[in-house]
Amino acid sequence: MNDRERQLVLRYLLLEREQKRRAEPTKLSRYNAGGKVHKKQLEFHRCLKRSRWVFGGNRSGKTECGAVEAVWAARGIHPYRPNRPNCEGWVVSLSYEVQRDVAQAKILSYLRPEWIADVVMLSGRKGAPEYGVIDHLLIRNVFGGISRITFKSCDQGREKFQGTSLDFVWFDEEPPYDIYEECRMRVMDRKGDIWGTMTPLKGLTWVYDTIFLSEDENVWHINMEWADNPWLDEEEIASLSAALDKDSLESRRYGRFNAAEGAVYPEFDKNVHVIEPFDVPAEWRDKISVDPGLNNPLACLFFAVDWDGNVYVVAEHYAAGRDIDYHARHILCLADKLDWRFGSDGRLQGLIDSAANQRTLAAEKSVTQLFFERGLALSPKVDKDVFAGIARVKSYLLQGKLKIFSTCTNLIREFKSYWWGSGDSPVKKDDHALDALRYYIMSRPAPPDRPLRIKTEIEKDKEMMMRKRRRY
Repeated sequence: MNDRERQLVLRYLLLEREQKRRAEPTKLSRYNAGGKVHKKQLEFHRCLKRSRWVFGGNRSGKTECGAVEAVWAARGIHPYRPNRPNCEGWVVSLSYEVQRDVAQAKILSYLRPEWIADVVMLSGRKGAPEYGVIDHLLIRNVFGGISRITFKSCDQGREKFQGTSLDFVWFDEEPPYDIYEECRMRVMDRKGDIWGTMTPLKGLTWVYDTIFLSEDENVWHINMEWADNPWLDEEEIASLSAALDKDSLESRRYGRFNAAEGAVYPEFDKNVHVIEPFDVPAEWRDKISVDPGLNNPLACLFFAVDWDGNVYVVAEHYAAGRDIDYHARHILCLADKLDWRFGSDGRLQGLIDSAANQRTLAAEKSVTQLFFERGLALSPKVDKDVFAGIARVKSYLLQGKLKIFSTCTNLIREFKSYWWGSGDSPVKKDDHALDALRYYIMSRPAPPDRPLRIKTEIEKDKEMMMRKRRRY
């Protein structure tokens, strides 16, 4: 074999070895692709909202999915979202040290060397970027372009976050509010995405009010806990749980927001207890419950009970600064829209806070009487024992027997913002829908009798016409 032939054989062997190396599965290709799957990570990736947040405990897998999302976007290989040939994004950490040890390290672990077109360092050697602090990475996009991932530190201050149009921003842990707002401006031009992965250790900060309590259709969040991570050992979870106090456990294991006093309903989980509306069978439709208020909000909830005793909050009326005529009119219009059940006297049946039965110096008639004259028969005989009521609601939540339609946004918001105050009492603030819920749950709603046969459409129409005739 001459020198030329040896050179050809050597080149062939090198090419074959490189092909085999490239065919080997990468860390990115193995991500959630084996026997174990992190379901909540996939739920995060599949969500198409523009603002997505993972509130997770330490080691729950939240940072992992944040890093993969950034790599998928830069490479142009996201399996669930539109891809761009030249993508530009920021990864925002609390400090350069945290950047190097967490977000930067995660992203590098998912990038093969041949995918990286260039590395620009702030400190350290370009040949060993994992040991230094990276300014930005240039990444080869599968469409032939070059994407850029720039690493930013909150230590830089808001001014360093100005002036650039971006396709995405990933916040690894909670940033200051002014930096968050500045980054929102950066993705506006390109209709880009923001996602955050954080353990809520700081209590009820702006993230709680702006993200967790948000009803904006473009904002989405999920909680991740240790048990959601299929690669964590059960014995390790038990050992770590035993080493933490109750408050630390809430945030560091479950990724829940925590205040010094604690949430009244930590059992409430939007992913479990909130459902999309459906057409409730007529037999399930039960009473309404009202917590009255004129200057304060008046809350009215419509309840249904299925044959297994599960309670559904089907609809809500919630308004402040309105008179009785306004509330009665809107509640009755909502009842008609829902084709709700009326009493034999043609009035809508329900419960109301017993305080509404008292006359005041400003009115000759009580709120209960005024509602009665306008077509609502509301009984003030409710059990107002706060602690017993909270315990009963907790029981329904724990058993999964309370379901709330997603349209009841005020009740959902109150569940998430209801906290214990001093003296072992809940803070009396923003709890009107919860009070209405408590009155109903304390009435011990019973499941309806199962029908012997399904009514015909003619029978249903006849009943509806008779109800309307009694009312008018």
